[in-house]
This record gives sequence, structure tokens and C-alpha cells, in this order.
Amino acid sequence: MKVAFLVAPEGVEQIELTDPWQAVKDAGGTPELVSTKSGKIQAFDHLDRADTFPVDKAVADTSPEEYDGLVLPGGVANPDFLRLNGKAVAFVKGFFDAGKPVAAICHAPWTLVEADVVRGRTLTSWPSLRTDIRNAGGTWVDEQVHICDRGPATLVTSRKPGDLKAFNDAVVAEFAKAAAKSQ
Repeated sequence: MKVAFLVAPEGVEQIELTDPWQAVKDAGGTPELVSTKSGKIQAFDHLDRADTFPVDKAVADTSPEEYDGLVLPGGVANPDFLRLNGKAVAFVKGFFDAGKPVAAICHAPWTLVEADVVRGRTLTSWPSLRTDIRNAGGTWVDEQVHICDRGPATLVTSRKPGDLKAFNDAVVAEFAKAAAKSQ
């Protein structure tokens, strides 16, 4: 199971990157950090700078075909930067077009809205995204984790860092199912 973690060069909520990353590793998977630029990304703990992490691949140098699934960590700034980058948005949309699972937590669904992939889907997020999701044709629910299998790609969403245990469990289970199907 090879999983892309797409983040902007800065602004990702560190725990929403590192916790699912470790869950993928613990399940025997291979996570890869993909960003809009090569080098390192700057993670945050809310509004405070946290650690930096090396980028494995720039989004321009990879494609969804290389992965079994995609994780979109949150952070307020992270998805806002990503949705302004056409290659990042196309990368996200490519997973849906290929029928590969995508997981998004907290503010990350903003990137899904920009990729126009929430129409007809049910998902959860940080509550402030509720109107954006509804305006994009999705149904917003207030749940710890929500798995939507309407459409060719399974979508796993969660609200906040406090939901990471349930999010990680769902990510590992859904991505493992998808990886087994592709073999």
C-alpha cells in the first residue's frame, strides 16, 4: 500500500500529517510526502511553527497512478494554498477519476471543493467548511469519521485532530481494501 500525503510548503497541521503517516507505516504501507515544491515543508501546531519534513516528490513530478490512495491533512493555511495550485488540484481530482480512495481531515476538504469532487457526496470536516461543502453540492454531517462510497472513489473524512484515532483506522482499512483490489 503506497499512499501519497499532499501538503503545501507550509501550513499543514503537524499532527494531521504525522499521525495518519504513522498509521500507514504501522499497517505495512509506504507513505510519501508530496508537495507543490521540492525541498522541505513547514508544519504547524495550530498557529505556531512546528517541525519541517523532507518532500519525497513535487506534485509536478508524480501522478495518482503511482499510489494506492491519497491523504489530505488539514491546517487552515494548507488546503488554502493547495487549492490555488492547479497541479495540486488536478492531482487530487486524478485520484477520484482513477477510483482510488482519498482521505481528508479538518480543513482539507477545501481542496476537494476546489477539485469539484464533493457533488453528491456526504462528508464531514471542521464545522466552518459546512457551507462551502453544501455550496459545492455535497452533504455535510457532524460525525467523527464518515466514509462515503458514492462514486468510483471512496472518500474518508474527519472533523479534527481529536478524531484522529477513528480517522486513522478508517484510512488504513479503506486503503488496504483498495490496494488488495488493485493487485
